[in-house]
Amino acid sequence: MRRYWGMFFMVIFLVSSIFVLGESAMADDTTAQGQSCQYCGMMKSKFGHTWMVIEYDGGSKTETCSIHCAAMDLALNIDKAPVTITVGDYSTKNPINAEKAYWVIGGSKMGVMTTRAKWAFETKSAADEFIQEFGGAPATFDDAVKAAFEDMYQDTQMIRKKRSMMRMKQNQ
Repeated sequence: MRRYWGMFFMVIFLVSSIFVLGESAMADDTTAQGQSCQYCGMMKSKFGHTWMVIEYDGGSKTETCSIHCAAMDLALNIDKAPVTITVGDYSTKNPINAEKAYWVIGGSKMGVMTTRAKWAFETKSAADEFIQEFGGAPATFDDAVKAAFEDMYQDTQMIRKKRSMMRMKQNQ
């Protein structure tokens, strides 16, 4: 009888170990795949050129795919003061200070989560080159955030329509 109990506990231990190791491997796989925006689920690996990180007083931090989702986060966290805000440089995808960036609003290039694009550049010359090729207007960070809030209703409607169409295609 003792032998059976010993085998029983060994099987329980092995199954538990496999479960724990499996969870650990899945967590590593998720990390390898990258982060996703908490509001829309878009992946950082695909949207590094618009990825934003907002660090608030008190130490909390939010990462979003775009200024559209960052504007939602800023509105939802009205009682927290942003300490630093970074954004992906359009050209290099490197994080840059969003408030010091050279922003371009509009142009012919489709934006991320918005019908009116908002792009950030580390240098004025890169922003000017973009404007020469795709159009748009030079802007500050405050201008870009204001535009994101102004566009929120129309952008939300566009996103809902696109997602509805995607669901319809998947169900066919």
